[in-house]
Amino acid sequence: MTRPAHDDQPSPALAIRAQNVGVYRTGRWILKDVDWEVPAGACVAVLGPNGSGKSTLTRVISGYLWPTDGEVSVLGETFGEVNLHELREDLRLVQPTGLAEPDPEMTAFDVAVTGAFGTVGLYQETSDEVRREAKRLLETVGLSGSMKTPYQNLSSGEHIRCLMARAMVRKPRLLLLDEPTSGLDLLAREQVLATIQSLHDEDDAPTVVLITHHLEELPPAVSHVLVLDEGRVAVQGKPEDVLRSDLLSAVYRCPLEVVQADGRFYSRVSPGAWASLLRRHD
Repeated sequence: MTRPAHDDQPSPALAIRAQNVGVYRTGRWILKDVDWEVPAGACVAVLGPNGSGKSTLTRVISGYLWPTDGEVSVLGETFGEVNLHELREDLRLVQPTGLAEPDPEMTAFDVAVTGAFGTVGLYQETSDEVRREAKRLLETVGLSGSMKTPYQNLSSGEHIRCLMARAMVRKPRLLLLDEPTSGLDLLAREQVLATIQSLHDEDDAPTVVLITHHLEELPPAVSHVLVLDEGRVAVQGKPEDVLRSDLLSAVYRCPLEVVQADGRFYSRVSPGAWASLLRRHD
């Protein structure tokens, strides 16, 4: 792969720049030779099968995993030259399940408000400005009728949308969404995708990185796709250039057909190919 030329200093127009990034653990390279640039304000996706390195790359970008090789710059700051704790004030990571879950008895509104403090509970008074912003964001993500509902009574899809609203209260510059539609039914998935699109369409929207297994989970806002395969970059570029049947069939080891409609991409596998899939060996 031909790597692009770079200046010595990170460009302020880039939200993420990874150069030759590799992560070596337990005797193998989980990531290797990853070059990736994400323009500020863009909505991009990281795509690939299980074990391709998507979550590892997310942990590297969020500063929770130090790369073995290469250089990483996030929001114009180079790792190794910046206080990562301070840098994380400008980015948010949203996952279906995290290490710290909100108090299940808190209302959806209070959970959203905690985003102003980066805590899982409300331990101090909140300003009227924060409360107005939390209310506005819950309305944006389609939870205007659930603000007083206990978090434990929300559906899985509503949990994710509530956490997205929570993540946006402090207006992060970078929003990382790690498989936000995992385990959701069709309606909940589409509501989450609509939420991503609506957040991207807002004024001063953050850079959004969406990590997923499936083409169907890419909203039209996605302008760039990075496809990983066994820890390496298989291909990257505009969706219409990358999301092709031949390229993705090779990555997923499965004869699939990619179709496009209304800015969305979908994959199809013919039942006629199932017999050959069952005969394959790892």
